[in-house]
Amino acid sequence: MTQPPRHRLVVDVMVLMVRDDGRVLLLRRAGSVYASGLLCPPGGHLEKGEPVTAGALREVAEEVGVTIAPSDLEFCHVIHHRSPEGEGRMGIVFTTQRWTGQPSVREPEKCSQLVWADPARPPSDCVPYTAAVLRRFCTGALLSEHGWPTGGAA
Repeated sequence: MTQPPRHRLVVDVMVLMVRDDGRVLLLRRAGSVYASGLLCPPGGHLEKGEPVTAGALREVAEEVGVTIAPSDLEFCHVIHHRSPEGEGRMGIVFTTQRWTGQPSVREPEKCSQLVWADPARPPSDCVPYTAAVLRRFCTGALLSEHGWPTGGAA
């Protein structure tokens, strides 16, 4: 009997950096990147052989120049997303309230602005995937599905 092919997908890592006032850091994507002009949290694709926590810490350091102690990174959400093109992705979301350094734009070819936003009211110009994460994060939900034809809990 032939086994069906295993499902494979891209893994994204994201970090919701939360200030004392509850606002989270979002980056305005820029240049010739996916969703240019829209807001998303620091994050990116997991690299081959990289644990999710290491990928999240690396992405935050690369994108906004801050250092987060691994013990200050806390899992908060997973989102199974399907892009408009039909590509499945799994997003692992972490949160932190502590970091060293002042967030700044470190990759101006990919990011034009940093915005502190109320996660309970995501800005209208968020990447749809980000808005779904923020809405569910605020309810304490650990899982969401976004972009699937039926049954998704976005």
